[in-house]
Amino acid sequence: MRTVRDATLQVARDLGLTTWFGNPGSTEIPLLADLPDGIRYLLALHENAAVGMAAGQAIATGRPALVSLHAAAGLGNAVNALVSARVNRAPLVVLIGQQDRRHIAFEPFLTGRLAGLAGDYPVAVHLPLRAQDVPGAVARAYHEALTWSGPALVIVPMDDWSAVMDETQIAAPAVCRYATGVTAADVAPFALLLDGARLPVLVVGAGAADRAAWDALVQLAGRLNCPVWQEPFTGRAGFPQDHHRFAGFLPAGRAALRDTLAGHDAVLVVGAGVLRQYHYEPGPLFAAGTAVAVITADPAEAHRSPARLALIASPAAACALLARAVTPHGSGSVPPRDRPAGGRLPRDRRQPGGAPGGGLRSADVLAALASRIDPDTIVVEECPSSRELLQETLPARDPLGYLGAPGGNLGSALPEAIGLRLADPARPVLAVLGDGSALYGVQALWSAAHYGVGVLFIVLANARYAVMDQLASREGKAPWPGFPEVHLARLADGFGCPAQRVATMEALAEILDRVIPTLRTRSEPLLVEADVSADGEPGR
Repeated sequence: MRTVRDATLQVARDLGLTTWFGNPGSTEIPLLADLPDGIRYLLALHENAAVGMAAGQAIATGRPALVSLHAAAGLGNAVNALVSARVNRAPLVVLIGQQDRRHIAFEPFLTGRLAGLAGDYPVAVHLPLRAQDVPGAVARAYHEALTWSGPALVIVPMDDWSAVMDETQIAAPAVCRYATGVTAADVAPFALLLDGARLPVLVVGAGAADRAAWDALVQLAGRLNCPVWQEPFTGRAGFPQDHHRFAGFLPAGRAALRDTLAGHDAVLVVGAGVLRQYHYEPGPLFAAGTAVAVITADPAEAHRSPARLALIASPAAACALLARAVTPHGSGSVPPRDRPAGGRLPRDRRQPGGAPGGGLRSADVLAALASRIDPDTIVVEECPSSRELLQETLPARDPLGYLGAPGGNLGSALPEAIGLRLADPARPVLAVLGDGSALYGVQALWSAAHYGVGVLFIVLANARYAVMDQLASREGKAPWPGFPEVHLARLADGFGCPAQRVATMEALAEILDRVIPTLRTRSEPLLVEADVSADGEPGR
């Protein structure tokens, strides 16, 4: 007889969910044991790694990936990565094991109070009322993950998989199409606003990180003759960062942001909300007389934005129409390269020079990478104290050229780099991590080594939480020590991942010259731990 498991596996095949990521537990054994041909299960040694790998694949393909987690312990461990997946717009179907339905009311061992464990970060949470509703819940989760660009959870009691599947119709469409059309009437108010502006400016975000949106935004910026800024704390590039109209990255402080955009009487934000900040600062977000408009596919971004106009639509389709609708601005906006700004300007390329005494600096490492990597390299970043320097030194030249950690959480970048490479094995993938950040996701190195995933991991090792030290120094003395005893290269070796540690420019250059030309064809990962204690104390 056909079981719920049989029906769910067929749904997974029909939807293309044939690569599963997970870390197994006993409540998932009825699903996972004897998986049929055509379903590939990739083991991660921690749930954070499983979700991160799946998120990388989903971001690379634009389609949902499937993750299997174990009850409360698994979901609890994975919440950090689910936060990152939601902020980075990674569509995921997340199957979560639960105790046997027949005695769950008594809360036996491994019962999980799962529905609210991940907070509001899942785009949907399903607790099927009957076992026979599970296949439909998985199909709906797939569509919801795509619609809302985030993780959708399905909680399945372990005995549901063996239940007989009756003739119940699966409560989800076999195919769901997404309209992207925008009419001239939809963008007419935006064209009117921009036409009436003397100095318009564009601000882009992660929601514009695709080729069609880039092409439309380049055309629109040319018609408006205006600079283009990237939103603060971005996770993905919304505009080609080597383009002459790219002005840089907006600051996260309200006063600096206001000063940076001062003089612009119209601000069009595309693929982001208005506008992410960090520490609270009093005062208005924009100068008086500045009109703000938003175009985003994310309703929540539109709803929370203090804007005069908001349009919920495909940024690519809307901006393509808008570029044809606006009147060309012949002059007015100061060229991005020359304009003074409170934000950071790109391409402040530090040439490798070395620190006094021959030690490495983060700037040396990043400049060495910038002079060697191919333009289509995917750069995955999780190095908080060097993030600004990395963004300046390694501009994104492709919509998938940069993937960051905009949620403020650590540990997702390392496994995401693995998932990106798995999804596109012919494309070079470079992960640049802090040593403190890498420790949150280090278990994923085993998966990279075991499955032959040729990512180059560069660890900027300063043996401390540099950002936290800097923040604490403003208030007093930090109560935590550095951790010079930690060596990521040794940890990587313990997970079966080849690794080397370098402390000089000569040693780094030798490795990069040998490895970077092989990044398109490598089937072996490599971790390079660069001792950048020359950036400041403490060090090794």
